[in-house]
Amino acid sequence: MIFKLIGLMAAFLTSTGFVPQIFKALKTKHVKDVSIFTLLLTAAGTLMWTIYGIYLGDAIIIWANIFTCSTVVFLVIMKMALKQP
Repeated sequence: MIFKLIGLMAAFLTSTGFVPQIFKALKTKHVKDVSIFTLLLTAAGTLMWTIYGIYLGDAIIIWANIFTCSTVVFLVIMKMALKQP
């Protein structure tokens, strides 16, 4: 039971890692310093983790990585939409 709780906490902490960046970007309309390469690597990694979670049948891995990938894709869209000088 303790390891399930640790897994849930780890999933929550890592999944919400990009949320502050999203709020900052929405507020400032500025994403120039956000690395597109980092975002693409993270999106690819979380997509692979999702596939692995499906293989294992582990809902924590699946949903945590779907959420993380969604936040990263949102930042990529913002990066492309908010053209910076």
